[in-house]
Amino acid sequence: MVMPMDYSDDGQRTDSVHDYKRTCIDFIHDISGDYKAWVEYYKLPPEEDARRRRGIDAAVERSCRWLAKVPRTIKAVDVVMNDGIQKMAEATAGRPFPIGVFVNDTAGYTSAKPGAIPVRVRATPREGRRARLGYHFQQDRFRVESTCPASIAGDISDTEYDMMDLWLELRAPGAAPGDVISFTVTVCETHDGAETDRRGLTTIIHVV
Repeated sequence: MVMPMDYSDDGQRTDSVHDYKRTCIDFIHDISGDYKAWVEYYKLPPEEDARRRRGIDAAVERSCRWLAKVPRTIKAVDVVMNDGIQKMAEATAGRPFPIGVFVNDTAGYTSAKPGAIPVRVRATPREGRRARLGYHFQQDRFRVESTCPASIAGDISDTEYDMMDLWLELRAPGAAPGDVISFTVTVCETHDGAETDRRGLTTIIHVV
């Protein structure tokens, strides 16, 4: 996948946040077709096919709205764009068991004041299975991309739950109004202690 670059048409690096926003909005629209092509490839039942396509469309619509209104810097544009790409990938993969990640009782796109930000993670595994926190990539428990230093702490363990309902804390002590933080929480479904499925859920926060 070719990512957009912060360069103008004549090959010079652009300092225009407005121009880069436009480039990334176009890019989000363009690659949404690639994700829908994957949905087509899966040959899903009509209802599930439609659900995943709606999820992709929703990610495009909300991400482009955020790209137009929220970022103040090139870095912030990148964070919002990559958040949208993550959400399209998650919609493409579907959600075989219910997962919810909430900040201020809001999922997906939200705002918060600077400081420690509570994050609630809920999951309901299928019958006969349990849920636990997974790893986003290798030894990285979470994916975090932001315009300020940020990390996630709290009730982090490999404990398995019949019904997951736990609290994490997003720590961004240097955050200031205008910063954006995107993070992905991965939840695994297990059977007899072995992982059987996993899904990530991505949230973006606009610090206000």
